Amino acid sequence: MKTFKKLSLIFSVFLITFFGEIAINLACGPESDPYDYYPTYFLNNVQGDEYASFAYNQMVYLYNDRDFETEENVNGEEWGKYLGVKKSDVIDAMYDVDSATSVLLKTFSKQTFKKFPDSLRKNQFLTRLTGNTTASKYFRFAKSCEPYIAINFDYWKVKQKDSAAMIQKGCDALDSINKVSTDNFLKLRYAFQAQRMFSYAGDSGQAESTYHQFIKNAKTVSAIKGWSLAIHAGSVADGNESAYLFSKVFNNNPEKRVLAYKNYRYTHSNVNEVLKLAKNNDEKATILAINGFGEPTYNLKTLKEVYKLSPKSLLNGALLVREVNKLEEKIIRSEQIAKDFPTIYYERWDNAINKDSLQNVGLSNLKNIKAFALQLANEKKYPQPELGTLTAAYLLWMEKKDALANTYIKKLNPTKLPERLKDQYRIIDLLIKARNIKVGNNFNEDELIPTLKWLDKKRFVENAKKPVQEYYYNWGDAENRFTKTTRNFYQQILAPSYLKKGDTAKAALAMLKGDAGHRNFSKQVKLKDMSFQTITFWQKRLTPKIMARLAKYRSGRNFNGIDSLLAMSSKSIDRDDFYELYGTAYLRDHQYGSALNMLNKISPKYKYLDTDNWYGNDSIFYSIPFVETIKDYPKQHVSAKGAFNKKTFAKEMVRLQRLTVKDKKNAANYYFKMANAVYQTGYFGNSWFLISYDWTSFENFNLVQYPYEMDYKKAYMAKKWYTKARALSTNIDFKGKCTFMLAKCAQHQILRSSESGYYMHGKDYKIFIRANINNPYFEELKQKYGKTPFYQTVLGECSYLKDFIAGK
Repeated sequence: MKTFKKLSLIFSVFLITFFGEIAINLACGPESDPYDYYPTYFLNNVQGDEYASFAYNQMVYLYNDRDFETEENVNGEEWGKYLGVKKSDVIDAMYDVDSATSVLLKTFSKQTFKKFPDSLRKNQFLTRLTGNTTASKYFRFAKSCEPYIAINFDYWKVKQKDSAAMIQKGCDALDSINKVSTDNFLKLRYAFQAQRMFSYAGDSGQAESTYHQFIKNAKTVSAIKGWSLAIHAGSVADGNESAYLFSKVFNNNPEKRVLAYKNYRYTHSNVNEVLKLAKNNDEKATILAINGFGEPTYNLKTLKEVYKLSPKSLLNGALLVREVNKLEEKIIRSEQIAKDFPTIYYERWDNAINKDSLQNVGLSNLKNIKAFALQLANEKKYPQPELGTLTAAYLLWMEKKDALANTYIKKLNPTKLPERLKDQYRIIDLLIKARNIKVGNNFNEDELIPTLKWLDKKRFVENAKKPVQEYYYNWGDAENRFTKTTRNFYQQILAPSYLKKGDTAKAALAMLKGDAGHRNFSKQVKLKDMSFQTITFWQKRLTPKIMARLAKYRSGRNFNGIDSLLAMSSKSIDRDDFYELYGTAYLRDHQYGSALNMLNKISPKYKYLDTDNWYGNDSIFYSIPFVETIKDYPKQHVSAKGAFNKKTFAKEMVRLQRLTVKDKKNAANYYFKMANAVYQTGYFGNSWFLISYDWTSFENFNLVQYPYEMDYKKAYMAKKWYTKARALSTNIDFKGKCTFMLAKCAQHQILRSSESGYYMHGKDYKIFIRANINNPYFEELKQKYGKTPFYQTVLGECSYLKDFIAGK
């Protein structure tokens, strides 16, 4: 069947096929990191790397496309033994060459070798070839085949294959077989080249004939036979037989395992029919495991069947760890403070009831998987039975049965465990201990320090070659397991524990420490280069009192134990960013003098937050908080020259506050100006970025999580100062103006029947509109100030007031 002839086959350096990730991109939505979309503490390669490419991940087809072994190593090993040279020299000459050198090698001979550069003439593989005429000839032939195989595919410039030339190459290879009939090493390789050329040219008849005549029953032990079997499997018409042959390649050729897996899956075979072709239990176990690696749902049945058929197989460990990772995804809930932006974004459409249902199903499956893990540990048929014990301990921790989990890990001697299992042991031990951090518990947190320092070393090694300045170098990294585990511990476990104890300062430091994935992180970096969750925590939760504690941590004096460890991370925040946050905390608290003191510590060239002009023109909106407005939209703005930043805003507010005391005669006007200013720094104002770091149309106005949101969402201080200004004034028109602004403040304090954000529809919208029309300040404005000039002005602009007057 032609379908199977077209199956993707990857061989040598000649053909490179990339199978991309399967990612779901909703329109305009952020893309989740496919390797970091749920909290995990169970390393998905704890059982070893042999089947790490098939670790559980619901967002990508394969966890990665890298084989456990490489073709370079396998082929280099065989050539090294054949010629009696180092494997590294074979790899250097055969694989690690640039295009110019590759062209040069096509002319390789004893004579031309003398003209090669010194770097090549020192290579023992090439030197030995000069004394072996038949091997040298094969090498040149293999190089001549490369252009027909190494296709850089371009959708815009599709290059037609030269089938006639490829068939001729195949025929040349067959002719050469007779000339090296006594050299089984080269004979097999010529046969492989012939089969491959015929197959890629579309001549399946000659390809199959070559396979059966020269390769299938060859006595030579070589990985080449597996590579050839893969080509043959792609030509077999029966899908079940093809799948079976690919399963043999999967099992016997770790350097082609990913290729074999993909092609097995492409056959869409019937697993029960494929099993009938298996010759022994190990082959059956492999077939079942391949199917299990493609199963995203709980699959304990396959795990048990594989274990029963081949209990010593490393496939058992890989399948078991997959099931644990599935449980983590369904059971471990991400803490609110540790959620990244894609998680928060998509949660708006998540069904909470469905989440609870998935968690309940997960807990039910957890017990069954735990029972299997204990079976694996107790029977000791699997090469590393300790994996079963560690798995059971971790699952008990997930069930919050810490005491029992602790009894299991204490059964193990970490010094005698293999390195990977020892790593997992330390992580589980850390998780169990950390749960003791809670109110009323005298747990000594310093017990965590040795493991935390060890985790630092592990993640520093992972990120040694990456830039320290940018957090998101970790996006899409499948291999930074310790980086993610360490971050999850600090941000999903330690920081929430401190928050529950009421220690927000230490929680802030834990969030920051979670991002410290680089050895040089202690050098000051910009807050914007931290993770979304850390930025959000620091920008929203830190009050002046908390910032004062953090300033002490930055001093680094008189701290011991875990406080000292966390204090080190506090110094990583850029000095200007720190004092900008400190000043903003005081602005939110209306302590403008203190805010100014902090903002004065910032360098003159510091760029404060502003916002883009959402109405177009690619311009910037500059703050003018002291403006008087009737309508919130369109917002009034000024040029950069007349704009306020946080520092100049604080300075002006200090001046106005002083004038309310020094110039009591005009105090009403000063309070009105201050009220305007804090109103404009709210959600509906033109200067929201003076107290907030973000703005969203999905804002939940019913929810006040942070103290400053009483002003940002509800305009409480603005209302207080408008009331003060009105009480101090005797000017009837001015009082009317204050009353109207109080009506606007009251509007923002109306509870909404939904959490849909700025935009409302249907019933929600009608309820909100009716509450606005019935605003109590409208009645007061009409009765007391209905004859003022301001009333006539506002009546022409405010539709809510018009509707109120009209009795709608």
